[in-house]
Amino acid sequence: MSGAPSVRDLFLGFLGLGLTSFGGALPLARRAIVEQRRWLTAAEFTDLLGLCQFLPGGNVINLSVALGMRFHGWRGALAGLLGLIAGPSLIVIGLGVLYERTQNDPHVRHLFVGLAAAAAGMLIAMAAKIILPLRRDPAAAAIALVGFIAIALLRLPLLPTMLVLTPIGIAVAIRAARRSGETQ
Repeated sequence: MSGAPSVRDLFLGFLGLGLTSFGGALPLARRAIVEQRRWLTAAEFTDLLGLCQFLPGGNVINLSVALGMRFHGWRGALAGLLGLIAGPSLIVIGLGVLYERTQNDPHVRHLFVGLAAAAAGMLIAMAAKIILPLRRDPAAAAIALVGFIAIALLRLPLLPTMLVLTPIGIAVAIRAARRSGETQ
């Protein structure tokens, strides 16, 4: 991991992310935060993302606030959040006006079909990168798999699923930490 980003770095980093990642910010966020800027390791990103997914709101918005808070308290949280939403908010307002005028055009409809396919591909790629750190921890991988099956396949509600799996995940993490402490 490289040094802590400044408040300005957080703002500009999330501004760039927000301007380039409509509908698919998580894969780009991971690449920017872990691979390019090296603000977090892959494991730290996965842990922080897990917390952000449990909190209400958008995952990347929560991530911008949590990452900013980690490095610079409320100033960093505000910089990350504003950086992430300022540019896209202005663009969405402009696109809304444009769409209002062109919504019945068949070319516009085809454009949205293509965008949906691209977003699905990015989501699959990001899921693969998130899962890779779990390959060394079979218990955590099993909990993630159970969560996926419960929510994506069985269509069980997110909140009850998380209320069951979160304490199990915490217990498994505590047990693994104790084992690793015993072996050292």
